[in-house]
Amino acid sequence: MNPKLVALAGPLKGSVFELQEELSIGREQTNSVSMNDSSTSRRHCVIKKESPSSFKLFDLSSMNGTFVNGIPVKERRLQHNDRIGVGPSVFVFQAEEEPAVSGDEEAEIAADSLIVHPTARLRLEDALYLHPEKWISAVPFTERMAHAVSALLRIGRIVHTFRELYKLQQKLVELIFEIIPAQRGAILLFDRSNQTDSIFRYDRNLGPIDEMILSKTVLSEVRAHSIGLLSNDISQNEKYVKAKSLMSDAEDRVQSLLAAPLVLMDKLVGVIYLTNSDPGVRFDEDHLNLLTAIAGIAAVALENLRHLEWYKMENRRLRDDVKIEHSMIGESRAMKDVYDLISKVARTDSTILITGESGTGKELAARAIHINSHRVDKPFMAINCAALSETLIESELFGHEKGSFTGAFSQKKGRLELAEGGTVFLDEIGELTYTLQSKLLRVLQEREFERVGGTKEIRADLRFIAATNRNLNEDVKSKRFREDLFYRLNVVTIEMPPLRQRMEDIPLLATFFAARYAEKTSKRIMGISPEARESLLSYDWPGNVRELENVIERAVIIGNSDLIRPEDLPEGIAESSEGNSSPSGFREAVREAKRKLIREAVQEAGGNYAEAARRLGIHPNNIHRLVRSVEMNRREGD
Repeated sequence: MNPKLVALAGPLKGSVFELQEELSIGREQTNSVSMNDSSTSRRHCVIKKESPSSFKLFDLSSMNGTFVNGIPVKERRLQHNDRIGVGPSVFVFQAEEEPAVSGDEEAEIAADSLIVHPTARLRLEDALYLHPEKWISAVPFTERMAHAVSALLRIGRIVHTFRELYKLQQKLVELIFEIIPAQRGAILLFDRSNQTDSIFRYDRNLGPIDEMILSKTVLSEVRAHSIGLLSNDISQNEKYVKAKSLMSDAEDRVQSLLAAPLVLMDKLVGVIYLTNSDPGVRFDEDHLNLLTAIAGIAAVALENLRHLEWYKMENRRLRDDVKIEHSMIGESRAMKDVYDLISKVARTDSTILITGESGTGKELAARAIHINSHRVDKPFMAINCAALSETLIESELFGHEKGSFTGAFSQKKGRLELAEGGTVFLDEIGELTYTLQSKLLRVLQEREFERVGGTKEIRADLRFIAATNRNLNEDVKSKRFREDLFYRLNVVTIEMPPLRQRMEDIPLLATFFAARYAEKTSKRIMGISPEARESLLSYDWPGNVRELENVIERAVIIGNSDLIRPEDLPEGIAESSEGNSSPSGFREAVREAKRKLIREAVQEAGGNYAEAARRLGIHPNNIHRLVRSVEMNRREGD
């Protein structure tokens, strides 16, 4: 017989078209098969003869796609009984003689065009449910598809709400089992060297389990090609018959399996693996499409939580290495040196001077020293010497007696007295006046002081930690800081490294701050985009960790997606990846180009900023921020 195309559904239902050299399908009258339907392109697809027994289908860049057995394709060599979806129509390709079927049987075939194959493989780019813009209008929307879409939407909402990897894996498998008839399932995650890092196993009746045999043959095929895999009738498959893990004599011997790759940014990060031992249950291609779509949705959440747990574990390991507790973040060599020095000085009572630029975390280092000292159960008293006037800071430090000055209506204990037995942290000590430096020197030497307006000596059992961002050596030379006080403070010096000297810590810090402010603002932030991370790493951070924290907080607040992107960062940082040494003229040229684009879009939109944003392809909330960043007022758009 001559190969033919039989219309099973759509406006041409019942029609038969014999295939010669070429058959075109589309809306234009010049096509071999013409359909007056808006979801069909003018020239939608074409079937060409390659040999007497071989025909190949080509999609002609159609608007809504061409589908073979429910899978969108660009080109595909046709097999006997392949179903071809074009707009609302479904055709079957027949290369062999078929027995006649009744009208009712024909309708039933059209309603369920998915075929249960013994073995099927699915590339990510062909996964039906990952391309809704194509299949929603092109495939007859069955009740089963509606149920699948509902399940996918539910999974999409839920997977990003978890903060623990184990709980997410369990919930994900439970949701999968609601829509796919598997008996057992596993989620494998791979490390950076593509080795198996963790395996979560689950049984439909038993819940989480410790043992489940996985086929290396199947996993190798999925990993090698990043494809989804379906296999029924495993005992009849020559490749899998050789796999001992699938051919056991036990009652729970695997009869059918599904596997889908977890892919993130073109990198395989894991596999979802399902099996069934019931000979009466078979997986079909819709199950394969569903599992592949679920894997595509869940990959980001699984990988982010895996990284978060790795960071937590690494942070604990680093703390154990130096045997200290602290709330500082960083694993660079510079920070490891800080941790090591803190571990050595914390258990002594020596006075410590912490130096470093503003925003490097000097107070965090001081608190770490206190937490790891024998004074941990006593107060930690932090005093900012730059925040108070000379009169106020003297009263804050030493306290005052009733009537010692105007407004002293009662006796007040000072911070030194309240911190008895604990640690006093004097931040920005370089800002103290010369007079107060003299009084502080006496406390350091004698461990005693008097309240303002008092005569009674008060003994103090205290440990002092001071911090400054000034060069005290230079201040001593210029007579701005007492030399004897400097030497009394400078028993042990800890220098906090600026952020530009530990750039490898930036991704870890940024991720931590993003998680913190996402929780505070109740926003869903899953991480930082590679482009934004590059910008963060290209900036020199004059404000150090404090500046980075403020930048991430701002990005979380104003961002409109679940990833922090370059447009969420201040312009100077977002453009830093273009080169720190870029001349100011280049940056101004970029700003002028942005200003021109925005101005033209606003003018074309008749002054409607929301419409201008749509024309530019950005979120309406972002256009006002862009206008401000390029210093363009609203009148320029009029």
